[in-house]
Amino acid sequence: MGGWSRDDIPAQHGRRFIITGANSGLGAETAKAVAAAGGQVTLACRNVAKARTVAEQIGPAATVAELDLSDLASVRAFADTVDEADVLVNNAGIMGVPYGRTIDGFEMQMGTNHLGHFALTALLIPKITERVVVLSSIAHRFARIDVDDLGYDRRTYRRAIAYGDSKFANMLFGLELARRFEAAGSSKIAVLAHPGYASTGLLGKTETTFDYVMKAGDLLRVGQTPAMGALPQLFAATSPAARNGTYYGPRGLGGLRGKPTVARTRRAASDQDLRDRLWSESERLTGVEFPAV
Repeated sequence: MGGWSRDDIPAQHGRRFIITGANSGLGAETAKAVAAAGGQVTLACRNVAKARTVAEQIGPAATVAELDLSDLASVRAFADTVDEADVLVNNAGIMGVPYGRTIDGFEMQMGTNHLGHFALTALLIPKITERVVVLSSIAHRFARIDVDDLGYDRRTYRRAIAYGDSKFANMLFGLELARRFEAAGSSKIAVLAHPGYASTGLLGKTETTFDYVMKAGDLLRVGQTPAMGALPQLFAATSPAARNGTYYGPRGLGGLRGKPTVARTRRAASDQDLRDRLWSESERLTGVEFPAV
């Protein structure tokens, strides 16, 4: 991959992208870069006002649609408005929030980061012609996921662990989707990415000592800009070289910063039984049965 950058994005003329959470941070940078290369982008966001500001910066190539991933009714309503798209980028996410429940009763981080995207992808997959990009995180390494207790009904809630659980769920979902595409002989692909340590609006809001670690990282300039952090998912979304079931992230400082390269997943990510159980539980909780891919 060498020193892949935004300048290496191939022409995207005629291609249509749906990018969740594109009102700020990594999603906004992804939308801007795709549109600059000629693509048409739908900014699917909960905060429509902020999304419109980004869309105005992009110009006619951008449209805004309301999507609240913590509300399955909103997910269904948005999916009903989509006719067809080439690429779905599952970018949106929340991090380190206090314990809370979504409208549908899910733990807030798992419900927003994983279950909302799972339902959205299931509803849109017949309309996606080329690829799905799933955004995970280096925090997946710290997950202690319990498929039988995704809502923290029995476990003690810890914000950082719950965030890691949700991002590991993203990873398990993306890898399993890729496996199912391959098994079905589909031309579609699922590609995974993570931004490393990108200084976005997600950081510094956990109200725990983790905030001080993040602040120290910024002061020491460990973190990178959202534009740099978006490179792995831009590669995953636009490059002909992106491979089904492959996980991309920054190459430097143990995956914290730098140009994109192939990243490593946890050994547990290859546990087929764990993937199958998460998939089934996600279908049960959301009430959305994933169609044949």
